[in-house]
Amino acid sequence: MPLNEPSSIASVTDRVRTVALGAPAAAVHFLGDVAAFVGAEDSVTFAVGDDVRPVAVHGGAILCAASDGRRVVTGGDDGKLVALDAAGTAETLATDAKRRWIDNVALHADGVVAWSAGKTASVRAPKGEEKTFDAPSTVGGLAFAPKGVRLAIAHYNGVTLWFPNMGAKPEVLEWKGSHLGVTFSPDNRFLVTAMHESALHGWRLADARHMRMSGYPARVRSMSWSAGGKFLATSGADSAILWPFASKDGPMGKEPLMLAPLQAKVTAVACSPKEDIFAAGYSDGTILMVRIADGAEVLVRRNGGGPVAALAWNAKGALLAFAIEDGDAGLLAL
Repeated sequence: MPLNEPSSIASVTDRVRTVALGAPAAAVHFLGDVAAFVGAEDSVTFAVGDDVRPVAVHGGAILCAASDGRRVVTGGDDGKLVALDAAGTAETLATDAKRRWIDNVALHADGVVAWSAGKTASVRAPKGEEKTFDAPSTVGGLAFAPKGVRLAIAHYNGVTLWFPNMGAKPEVLEWKGSHLGVTFSPDNRFLVTAMHESALHGWRLADARHMRMSGYPARVRSMSWSAGGKFLATSGADSAILWPFASKDGPMGKEPLMLAPLQAKVTAVACSPKEDIFAAGYSDGTILMVRIADGAEVLVRRNGGGPVAALAWNAKGALLAFAIEDGDAGLLAL
C-alpha cells in the first residue's frame, strides 16, 4: 500500500475492468477508445468494453512499439515493421533486407514513420521513398520533433538531429555515455535522453546547453510529459521524479518534484493529456494516480504480482490502461 494510511487515500480499484491478455504485455497504446496491448511476443491484443481480441503481427518477439493515435506500429526480431489500425488490420510497412531486428520506432503526426536496425535509422513518408542514415553506433532511441520532420537519433556519446528531407549536415549533440530513450519537449525547446547509467541528460536546443539530471538509484525506463509540457515525469526511483520545464532554462539549477513515495521503485509513468495529473506504476504492482499541484493520490491497483510494465491514457484523458509484467492488465474509465 502507499505510505499513507489506506483509509486516508481515495481508491478506484473497484472501477477497474480486468483485461484477460493471456500473456505479458510490454506496452499499451490507445487508438481512440480502443486499448492496444502490445505483447512481448507475436501479437497485439485490442480491448474495448468486454471485447478482447488478439491480432498476430510478428513471428517472434516484439521489440518496440509506437502510436500516433490512429495506428500502432511495431518492430520485431523477424525484421518486420508492422502497422495496425483500430479495426485490427495489419500492414507490413518494411522488412529489413538483412532480417535484422527492428528495435526502435517513432511516428510523426503527418504519417511519417522512422525505425532502426543496428546502426541504421530509416524514415519513410506515406507516399515518399525510404531514406536512411547510419549512426556512429547502434541506435538507442528515436523521436520526432513536434514541428517539422526532424528526427533525433540517440546513440553512444550523444544524439544526432537529422532532417531527412533536407541536404543539410546533421547536427550532433555530444555527451559521453550510452543514450537510449529520447524525447523532445512539446514546445520543441528541449531534448532529453535516458542514459544507460542511472541518469537523464538534456540539451536546450537554442544553444545546445547541457542539462544533467542525475541522482536516480535505477535506470530511467519511462518518461512522460505533463499536459502543456510543464514537467517531465520519470521512473527510476522510489518516488515519481518530475523535472520542471516551464521556464526558459528548464530544470537547470532547479530541484525536481518527488511525488508519491513508496517502498518500491517507480517502473512506469504516464501523464494525462488533459489534466495536471499522472499515473505511476511500481515494482510491486501498485498503481497510483497523482495530482501534480499537491501530490494527492488515488489508488488504482493494489500491490501484488509483477512490476507495472506499461501505462497509457486515451487522448481525451478519460481512460487509463495498464499492463503488469506477469500478464495482468486492466482498464479504468474516469
